[in-house]
Amino acid sequence: MVESWQEELRAKGYRVTPQRQLVLEAVTNLEHATPEEICTEVQRTARGVNISTVYRTLELLEELGLVKHAHLGHGPPNYHLAADAEHIHLVCRECQTVEDVDPRAAAGLAGGLERDFGFQTDVHHLTVYGRCKDCRTT
Repeated sequence: MVESWQEELRAKGYRVTPQRQLVLEAVTNLEHATPEEICTEVQRTARGVNISTVYRTLELLEELGLVKHAHLGHGPPNYHLAADAEHIHLVCRECQTVEDVDPRAAAGLAGGLERDFGFQTDVHHLTVYGRCKDCRTT
């Protein structure tokens, strides 16, 4: 993956900077993280990187198709690698955990919406809220 994102940046006229590499590594390591969480992770290595640099870098990486964002509740978006974006988010309202599930889990819903309303659903950007099995058993 390292070579592909570096080549992608260069092909579009962008430099491969340490800040961009650190932001992408943080997104990779944290999986679902807010810009603030990504900034905290980046600052472990590079204290001089500020939140505005992280936001600009995330915007660029999203434009290039390397990362995607999802809204997993109120507040800032969460970022994850675009290569890992083919999933539905299940968010527990009680413990706040986020579980990724295969988009095929929503095939019945998507099929019903298309059949009944002619609506084609983008289930790859779907977030479902509820209670996880651990919270339901306590």
